Amino acid sequence: MNKTNLRAVVLLIIFLLVFFLLASRVAYIQVAKAVNEKDLEQLADERWSRTFTLEGKRGTIFDRSGNSLAEEIPSYTLVAILDENSSNRVDDPRLAAEKLAPIIDRNVDDLYRRLSTEGRFQVELGIGTKNLSLEKKREIEALGLQGITFRTEPRRYYPKQVFASHVIGYTERDMSTARMGLERSLDEYLVKEDGSVNYLSDRRGIRLPNMEEIVEVPKNGYEVFLTLDTNIQMALEQVMTQVDEQYEPERMMAIVADPKSGEILAMSNRPSFNPNFYEEITNFINYTVSSRFEPGSTMKIFTLAAAIEEGVYDGEELFQSGSYQIGGRRIRDHNQGLGWGEIPFDEGFQRSSNVAFSKLSLELLGPDRLYDYIERFGFRERTGIDLPNEATSAIADSYLIDAATTAFGQGSAVTPIQQVQAMTAIANEGKMVQPYIIDRIQNPYTGEVIKSGETNVVGEPISAETAQQVLDLMETVVTSSAGTGKPYYIEGFEIAGKTGTAEISNPDGPGYLSGHGQYIYSFMGAAPKSDPQLIVYVAVDRPNITIYEQGSAPVSQIFTTVMKHSLQYLNISPRETSKSERMADEGIILEDYLGQGIDAVKAKLTSLGLDVHVIGSGGIVEQQIPRMGTTLIQGEKVLLRSDGESFSMPEILGWSLRDVMKLANILELNVNLVGSGFVTHQSVPPNRSISLGDYLGVELALPTRSENEDESLVGEEEEVVKID
Repeated sequence: MNKTNLRAVVLLIIFLLVFFLLASRVAYIQVAKAVNEKDLEQLADERWSRTFTLEGKRGTIFDRSGNSLAEEIPSYTLVAILDENSSNRVDDPRLAAEKLAPIIDRNVDDLYRRLSTEGRFQVELGIGTKNLSLEKKREIEALGLQGITFRTEPRRYYPKQVFASHVIGYTERDMSTARMGLERSLDEYLVKEDGSVNYLSDRRGIRLPNMEEIVEVPKNGYEVFLTLDTNIQMALEQVMTQVDEQYEPERMMAIVADPKSGEILAMSNRPSFNPNFYEEITNFINYTVSSRFEPGSTMKIFTLAAAIEEGVYDGEELFQSGSYQIGGRRIRDHNQGLGWGEIPFDEGFQRSSNVAFSKLSLELLGPDRLYDYIERFGFRERTGIDLPNEATSAIADSYLIDAATTAFGQGSAVTPIQQVQAMTAIANEGKMVQPYIIDRIQNPYTGEVIKSGETNVVGEPISAETAQQVLDLMETVVTSSAGTGKPYYIEGFEIAGKTGTAEISNPDGPGYLSGHGQYIYSFMGAAPKSDPQLIVYVAVDRPNITIYEQGSAPVSQIFTTVMKHSLQYLNISPRETSKSERMADEGIILEDYLGQGIDAVKAKLTSLGLDVHVIGSGGIVEQQIPRMGTTLIQGEKVLLRSDGESFSMPEILGWSLRDVMKLANILELNVNLVGSGFVTHQSVPPNRSISLGDYLGVELALPTRSENEDESLVGEEEEVVKID
């Protein structure tokens, strides 16, 4: 066989082998429909189909009026294109760095180095260039810098900044993880589900015409509406911030609630945080719900209610104040155990006598009935408020002394929200309602309500008659010369309240902390007393107060500001005299003098027999106390504040507490009251310049008392429990 024939045979064999292999592969594909272990249809999908994600949206959290408190918004990351082959690249790194630096608060040289990076298609510009707002994006776009562009990403945003932060909580900026508050506890309702769109395209990715696309619709998270009222919450946040900066306490907490429904209208803590910058959080605890402590004398409200309900309370019955022996222990009143002699129980409540409530609990009620009412008022169980991490109470009930101390707020620990729930029974004709903060959760597409909050009466520990009697006595705490609640007086409104001052367990050893300001100061108040619409609870832990200030100073600043603002916002007007009183021959009914000439108004009121004091050098009445509609008798003081900017301190020696509070109200003063009765000393001398919001110290005394009986130490911090 020649060489030509040999080559032909070899080529034929090779051809036949290749043909056999190809035929075998085609046959295999026909039967198995698989190529390299991949389904042919899958291969076609991968080559010709395109899938894009349709992003859902995390549910929005709103206040009661529909104002957004937590929402998903687009954010922008600054990107610089550096690819030399791109027509839209950074052509002048130095110029771009110099223009960008002041806007994003970066160093010019650092930006220049990043913008000069070689071998990169694009770069991010680091700190300060992520999560940019739309406003910041537009500001950068206005520079007209070539090669500077943005990547759009969704993020969680809290438009009201430091606003009920511990209630709302926060998520990571990319919403991958919910970290605390309602964001976390309601995550199953708020979480979103992304969708997708799938279509066929050519090799360049262009959609093929007349081809059906497959769309999986994204699902947005549910909308959550809270009972919080932005107007009241903002007022609370603002005054809390002011007090925090002024007094630098260890912590503060405050709650505003509707006693009829149980709705929480405002809730705040300090330290607080801005959830947009969660890296800076120092306190993760919602103290109003998740902390318990010995409440102090606010607990006397409920001991008093129990004694009245059981028919063992006689407000005119006398007892010996000062100290009270219980076995080997001795309870002392807050004025170093001196007491006020033999006084009636009503006065004991006004003065916040620990001896009075020890006697009530042990001699009149008895421990068993006391603890029965502790349970009736809900202090042994969580309230069940729809907020996460609610703490439990710790009621001391092992020894006889425990019943006495629990009765006046020491030894046992409860939460602020438990106290607010119990207070609803006092302010709501004996019916105790459960507090709640979630108004409703609804479908954003259909508006269907998935879950809703509602008023839930969880007990009726006392009768309506008892509740009213307690409110009447609580009002005297604020209005009586003997009351510890005088700093909480608000002109024109009926405030029923009770002060509280509790010792703090020493973290470094046995016993309690001691020293000026080393206590938790609190106040529980309801208004208006005749038909309470609001409960406000405030507690301030170890404020930095001067030796001349009482613990009531920061607490009253918060309480009076928020209560007065809220009442006016809810259109609850200052109390006016009844029609019959207006028709009476005796008495002088004040008119509205705002905007009128000072001299003419003073002359008119003086002619009617009123004692008129003008504050300020202006010629027009800018403010008046008492207000329009108030009925006065001859000789009562009327204060007129002019429209001038400078004010002189009047001489107030001999003025009553009521008149001092008129002055404090009209000049918005922070007043420190020491004693009761009539003014014997004023810290700002007469005729000295004084400004709105200044501090004024006032000492008062009863003219009938001897020097040894002077009440100069009656005040918030002196309510501290003393047990030997």
